[in-house]
Amino acid sequence: MQRFSAQLSHDPATLPWLGANFWSRTGGPLMWRSYDPGVVREELRVLREHGLNCTRSFFYWPDFMPTPYTVDEELCAHYADFLEAHSETGMTTIPTFIVGHMSGENWDPSWREGRDLYADVWMVSRQAWFAREMASRYKDHPAVTAWLISNEMPIYGRIRGEEAAPREHVTSWAEAMVNAVRAAGATQPVSLGDGAWGLEVSGKENGFSLRDTAGIIDFAGPHVYRMENDRIRQHHRAAFECELAAVAGKPVILEEFGLSTDFVSDENAATYYRQTLHNSLLAGSTGWLAWNNTDYDHLLEQSPYDHHGFEMHFGITDSAGGPKPPLRELAAFAEVLERVDFARCRRADTDAALVVPTFLERGYPFGYGLDRPVIFEALRQSYTTARLADLPLALARERDGLPEDGKLYLLPSTRLLLAPTRVHLEELARGGATVYLSYLSGDQGTTRGPWFQDLNGLFGVRLQLSYGLAEPVTDETVEITFREDFGSLRAGDVLRFPTGGYRGADDSLAFLPVEADGARVVATDAHGRAAVLRHRIGAGETVLCTYPLEVLAAGTPRANPDDTPRLYAALAELAGVARPVTVPDPLVHADTLVHEDGRRFAWLISQSEETRTVRPVADGAPLPEVTLAPFGVEVMELP
Repeated sequence: MQRFSAQLSHDPATLPWLGANFWSRTGGPLMWRSYDPGVVREELRVLREHGLNCTRSFFYWPDFMPTPYTVDEELCAHYADFLEAHSETGMTTIPTFIVGHMSGENWDPSWREGRDLYADVWMVSRQAWFAREMASRYKDHPAVTAWLISNEMPIYGRIRGEEAAPREHVTSWAEAMVNAVRAAGATQPVSLGDGAWGLEVSGKENGFSLRDTAGIIDFAGPHVYRMENDRIRQHHRAAFECELAAVAGKPVILEEFGLSTDFVSDENAATYYRQTLHNSLLAGSTGWLAWNNTDYDHLLEQSPYDHHGFEMHFGITDSAGGPKPPLRELAAFAEVLERVDFARCRRADTDAALVVPTFLERGYPFGYGLDRPVIFEALRQSYTTARLADLPLALARERDGLPEDGKLYLLPSTRLLLAPTRVHLEELARGGATVYLSYLSGDQGTTRGPWFQDLNGLFGVRLQLSYGLAEPVTDETVEITFREDFGSLRAGDVLRFPTGGYRGADDSLAFLPVEADGARVVATDAHGRAAVLRHRIGAGETVLCTYPLEVLAAGTPRANPDDTPRLYAALAELAGVARPVTVPDPLVHADTLVHEDGRRFAWLISQSEETRTVRPVADGAPLPEVTLAPFGVEVMELP
């Protein structure tokens, strides 16, 4: 199976994008009122000296469009100089049109007067006019490399309080806005600037849909600022959301990511940047724009900084223009991109698929939207586990039909599947694949238990559930002992999974009591009950785990690495999945990129706070030892 690796190609000399979202330190969002050409050039020079080639820039809407039918000519002249500064520095920029939200505050043009940004036809017309007007002015400037319609429009444009705007309104608005850019004669790539926060990525409805807008946009742009209770999951959060954003079938650009250095130490800021950059690259991201270019210490009396003080310190440079640790990480990353000739690389193919249930992104009659957060968390933890197991995954959307060429299909802590998918999974197993499912009861008051039909037949078991009752997990640590060899696991091996202090309050953390009926019990829990079962079907097999291991880990602070990567590695060996590079250390994970000339590059990424020396294995052959600094990254060409 091919893993998603699409890259932009419209102007090879300016790609891949590596840069920062840009507000000058002279004024933040109000920079155009106090525009200083000299300071802007100094700020761009520092970025360029550290390997950055791109910015994302913003038309602060209340200033640039003071009336419904005019733009501010003085500010437009400032922006024209801003473009010249980019050309002088050897950089490009991505202008953003509708900037009514920024850094913790929404700002309206005075003439909006509460009109609906999506459904009011006059209001949509005024936005489209502004986009067309600005695009027509700057479309021929060589410093413009792409366009963005908005900045985090789900926050700015939502209507009726917290209720999401209707999807058909949002999609129609997006189409009108992109058409306006094209009507101006602009040919550069366009996207929405919405953060890729729609249902297909987040499991939460906000009116935006990557599927619905896939035919309109040229790239998808996740914005990721999530908080976590597990450091390793945090290091893979942006990567996972980039994987999900590939549902649009367009190149994925990590359009916003970063942190306020009011939240972390310098060392930990550098760690987060390093991990996010490299892990998202391995997840299919092909561009990176940090938030943001500079600090704003002297703007503490200006909104939004007066009430969001931490927003002053998201910069990759300080308020005097000096580089901070995140900028040094970006510089090191730029060197790696150049060394491997990233624009001509793609992700290595894989034999393993992580199945994304349709229920994450689509509602069904009397389906349960409350299950979506559990689906999301289980998938995210499974993705993290696979990384730690050096198991490259392709995300397989159930809604699009499962690929036929996989050897291993993972359904982590899965309850909700479509009936035809249940049949298809059995067909895949009969054809030689391995299908793994860990049981999830679900925490709904009704239909507790397997949602899809005939779990018994698929896994060779007889359910022993009592109607309407969950079997709570009561152990502080779930222990699973293997009674026979299972892939890379040996008889007698014990896997342990902390439950985070759970004591049966959440029905989703429940055990599935079964008896074997054609399957073999290969592992039991501490109570002697079947925990892992294998069932031969045709040329392949199915594997059932009776515990929701991924949900257990997802709900447990600092759970990673637990022993689930050992199980995933065993499943990979059992299914015959190729893992091009492996590291016999759960805190160092590996993946590969393939250059179009045949060269292969291995990434080794440490999740340890200590220095680690490891000996990676490539295609079954040991490689020389590699020493990684704490949370360090090494990139090596494979023989």
